[in-house]
Amino acid sequence: MDQAFVQLLCPACEKDWESAPTDLPAPDAQFTCPDCGAERRTAEFMRTDRDLEVLKEMTTA
Repeated sequence: MDQAFVQLLCPACEKDWESAPTDLPAPDAQFTCPDCGAERRTAEFMRTDRDLEVLKEMTTA
């Protein structure tokens, strides 16, 4: 199976990057931007709705 990746975008500093959803906390858990240190729910860092869907699918699987 191919590895899935989601695109993230920090709402504070606008840093964008990719990560494997299995390396991220659950959508409602706190997540910290590796660039500026902003802390928000992981869901708020997802670039698109599809990225959020993939994260939800992978954290419930």
